[in-house]
Amino acid sequence: MIKTVEATGKTTDDAVAAALRSLMEINPDITEADVEVELLERARAGFLGIGSCNAKVRVTYEMKPLENAKIFLSGLLERIGVSGFVDGEVTEEGTVALNITGENMGVVIGRRGDTLDALQYITSIVVNRTEKEHVRVTVDTENYRKKREESLEALARKVAGRVLKYKKNVTLEPMNANERRVIHSTLQGMRGITTYSMGNEPNRRVVVALAGARGPRSRGPQRGNHSERPERTTAEPPKAASIPTVEEEWK
Repeated sequence: MIKTVEATGKTTDDAVAAALRSLMEINPDITEADVEVELLERARAGFLGIGSCNAKVRVTYEMKPLENAKIFLSGLLERIGVSGFVDGEVTEEGTVALNITGENMGVVIGRRGDTLDALQYITSIVVNRTEKEHVRVTVDTENYRKKREESLEALARKVAGRVLKYKKNVTLEPMNANERRVIHSTLQGMRGITTYSMGNEPNRRVVVALAGARGPRSRGPQRGNHSERPERTTAEPPKAASIPTVEEEWK
């Protein structure tokens, strides 16, 4: 994303310095080497003060994805009335990882992380709008995503144990693609257990089943399923057992 600032000063150097000060909100360590400077008007001393004018410059700065993401998310939180500080880093994998701190972060998380996922989705769209290559963006607060992942892993193992004990498949409540992926990954390779997804977004669910049991009959490709392949889709599943206590645990 390109950020452009115009500034004036008694000299060209003063005008550039003023522009850089305004850009320090984006990058506190910004220097003249990081920007392009266009001289719009030279300073003139005039005669006896008559006809004098300040120098005017236009400074252009190409914001990095992390800077763009932090500014956008901070502004978005302010617009929806949430008081929070946004910090972040670029991981070794190149992911822009943002973290929100503040009071009452439950509002930011939302029901089962729905609000947090929405903030992440919107921020990712804005950041990638000006990038040539896709940049992965994550948004978290109070280490929610790690805790949620651990909770889902525990749920997956517990449900698998019940499937093996009662010899009956279990269909979990709807989850987003990332959460379904956690369930699939946790139970991958577990002896006697297989998993697949059924239904359409946003009501797509994971089924934890006995290995070798018939899966759902193929009905052509389903929207939203590409990121989770392979998912078994070969035959109608038997009716899933309803286990309210399990569903309560992963809420």
